[in-house]
Amino acid sequence: MANETLTKASVVDYIYEKTDRNRAEIKELVESILDIMKQAVKRDHAMLISGFGKFEAYDKNARKGRNPQTNEAITLPARKVVVFRLSRKFRSELNDSLNS
Repeated sequence: MANETLTKASVVDYIYEKTDRNRAEIKELVESILDIMKQAVKRDHAMLISGFGKFEAYDKNARKGRNPQTNEAITLPARKVVVFRLSRKFRSELNDSLNS
């Protein structure tokens, strides 16, 4: 699976192959999980999945920028940004797999 992006459809296919449920049920479950995750980040500005990592949303202030094509100074608007931080356990597993 090197250099491939895991898609929602790939997740559905993977679960479908491992279970006896139909694709429609699995797709609905995956959609529900993703919706729960989105709502948690919107509402709480963070979502922790033990052993995996933490999604955190924070506000970025408006700032000065520059249009690279015209070199014109512009103001970039304030916005929300989401970052993902690996758990220590997952980071360790990831680095151990690289060193094997």
